[in-house]
Amino acid sequence: MIIVKENKKTSRPEASQQARFKMIGKTMFGLEETLADELRQCGATNIELLTRAVAFEGDMRVLYRANYTCRTALAILKPFAEFEANSPEELYDQVNRIAWEKLMDVDCTFMIDSTTSGEIFTHSYYAALKTKDAIVDRFRKKFGQRPSIDTESADFKFNLHIVDNHVTLLQNSSGDSLHKRGYRQAVGMAPINEVLAAGMIKLSGWKCDCHFFDPMCGSGTILIEAAMLANNIPAQYYRGDHFSFMRWKEFNLGEWKRIKNEENRKIGEGDFDYEIWGNDIDHSVLQQAEKNLEFAKLHKDVKLFLGSFEDQEPPEGRCMIVTNPPYGERIKVEDLNNMYQQLGDTFKRLYGEGREVWLITSDFEAMKHIGLKPSRKIQLFNGSLDCRFMKFELYDGSRKASKQPTAEQSE
Repeated sequence: MIIVKENKKTSRPEASQQARFKMIGKTMFGLEETLADELRQCGATNIELLTRAVAFEGDMRVLYRANYTCRTALAILKPFAEFEANSPEELYDQVNRIAWEKLMDVDCTFMIDSTTSGEIFTHSYYAALKTKDAIVDRFRKKFGQRPSIDTESADFKFNLHIVDNHVTLLQNSSGDSLHKRGYRQAVGMAPINEVLAAGMIKLSGWKCDCHFFDPMCGSGTILIEAAMLANNIPAQYYRGDHFSFMRWKEFNLGEWKRIKNEENRKIGEGDFDYEIWGNDIDHSVLQQAEKNLEFAKLHKDVKLFLGSFEDQEPPEGRCMIVTNPPYGERIKVEDLNNMYQQLGDTFKRLYGEGREVWLITSDFEAMKHIGLKPSRKIQLFNGSLDCRFMKFELYDGSRKASKQPTAEQSE
């Protein structure tokens, strides 16, 4: 049996906005609880943690707000059809019965993103192809023409999810992945994903109540995410109005503007009276960070320093240190073990009471050379790399008597 959930137009758009429905928030492994907390703040209910995803319920206002504000979401999906299919032919028939013309017009473009598991549908590409054929054949039969496929910038993005014989079709309300914030004007060799960077900051427990420092900041993604958090800047503030839900037939422009205005009014609320610092040894990469910060109009909120991490001390006082050192994957380091040993030595020599260090790495052998025992380890993935996000708590007793000069003194 096929179940299709349709949003019918009404003369009172406000009423349709109140209808609640199920949604899925996609995220990265290890960030499920963090995203659940963000969705709860958006008004989501019936929240359920999944693997790399969070299921929840809400109305269209929750969907708009989640897309605009959630820092650890990759996409917000809306399921609209579920059925069983025991063969590719049955999949085609069931998909062909759905009233796709109520979701999109014939002159629109669309794409299918598919994931399959089980013994019936062993090739996700073939399942997507059968789904695409069923959709375009329905349009061709009804209207004599068909919508086109666009794998780059489709008007409508649909997700096909098959487990054994259970099929779920979902609309991607976000469009491009929500990690594409819009502030990146320049990138280094191995830029960290914006969602992962935001998730690391959230997992560190930083409440914008002390200084923040990234001693190996690269093109500045972690710094920008920290500055956005400190200034209450919504995650998609720089993205513009580039969301797939804006092409949906039930889209309410007035409600969307109200949500954006509500969130934008919060920018700058509160008093963040601390420093955000970044440091890198590569001048060209630091210039990229400066360019990104200037585009985001955060260049006055973040101080950048050029030099080795071994010489750059964090700001005075309590400070959260979050960094993404090289793993030896995309950025080659001549002696990675020695670099990690130097990291540990620097933590002990320059960092002390009131400084908390978090770093992420996929090189489990090199991290043994840090020489400090992490008080916490969290499994995360940076792309396909299995990583550990580790916390090191430091104390004054571990520091040497000789103290290095501060950043300003060393300039």
